[in-house]
Amino acid sequence: MNQSAKPSPLPASLPVNDRTRHRRLREQGRLGRAELEAVLDAGFVCHLGVVVDGHPMVVPTVYGRDDTQLYLHGSVASRSLAADPQASVCVTVTHVDGLILARSVFEHGVTYRSAMIHGVPRTVTDPDEKLRGLRLLTEHAAPGQWDYARRPSRKELAATTLLALSLAEASVKVAEGPPEDGTGPDAELGVWAGNLPLTTTWGAPVADPLLPAGIAPPPHIARRDGTRQG
Repeated sequence: MNQSAKPSPLPASLPVNDRTRHRRLREQGRLGRAELEAVLDAGFVCHLGVVVDGHPMVVPTVYGRDDTQLYLHGSVASRSLAADPQASVCVTVTHVDGLILARSVFEHGVTYRSAMIHGVPRTVTDPDEKLRGLRLLTEHAAPGQWDYARRPSRKELAATTLLALSLAEASVKVAEGPPEDGTGPDAELGVWAGNLPLTTTWGAPVADPLLPAGIAPPPHIARRDGTRQG
């Protein structure tokens, strides 16, 4: 099979197995693939957990996706794959949406959206797929940038390690809502309780100091000023 051939569509429901089963806080678990995609689409940095030279490492890196695969930079993971091509990895994406401030410290928490993806990645070697994967990655972080900036040369493509990880095996959790001690004994304490939302917004573009005068940010970058990320 050609590695760049398009995989079969994935089922609308996420699988439930020993690695994806929600054992704690099951009410926060989500089983829809659309909910996985929403978590992935809201960010562009993931954490890649892998064993390298016998030691666990968790590496932050950027990613992009299509309907069936996650593409991510993985130079560190490639060392592990060279030693053990069938080694599994775990990729996580987390968005912190705020704090749950309860009447007691025990009931404090975090509102968040998170996804965890398991599988055996492969190093993308097909030039066409690597170019497509890098385009997905670039457009995921900065929509419009692929057609604006210079694209990778053959030499740059050869020097880039890109991994593809199937989205077939994943789990999602979403924590939201008010504190849970509003109907218990601590409700009589007279302590403020509620949620403290957290949002991240893009700032105004800052030009490279070496940029010649008269080159303004393109519209696809300028219009992100003040918009919410995630």
